[in-house]
Amino acid sequence: MGKVISLHEAKSICQEMRRQGKTVVLTNGVFDLLHVGHIRYLQAARELGHTLFVGLNSDASARRLKGPGRPLIPQAERAEVLCALACVDYVILFDEDTAEQLVYALQPDIYVKGGDYAANSEGQTGKALPEARVVESYGGQVVILPYTPGHSTTQLIARILEIRNARK
Repeated sequence: MGKVISLHEAKSICQEMRRQGKTVVLTNGVFDLLHVGHIRYLQAARELGHTLFVGLNSDASARRLKGPGRPLIPQAERAEVLCALACVDYVILFDEDTAEQLVYALQPDIYVKGGDYAANSEGQTGKALPEARVVESYGGQVVILPYTPGHSTTQLIARILEIRNARK
């Protein structure tokens, strides 16, 4: 078995990890044009537990979330890049717009997102995190990791286009 696994395989691995008393960590995202912000985030997520599962939005899901022209990198290549990282234990492709079903199926001990999200609506700024209510329903923990300012795929794309347009 490689690092890219099915949901069924992921559920089995999570059950075994829990049986061994190990902490399961899950995060998710599009991970298009991997950059230092992604790397720092994934490394910090991995440090929270024994096994890091990364839910990867499929091409169709990424397109619905990010708009036409995205993702720039096809899902198989994005998965391969994530699998090359030592901090990533497993990658699971999913087609939904949120990871709620993935979170519910795996029930990780810790669910991690970046600082551009908010775990709840109690005065926190950031995008809503629909997965938080799923995590809370089974007693898991949501961890919001600090956002790395100036490091986003959207900013990277804008910079590339700016350079390209300046050369015309």
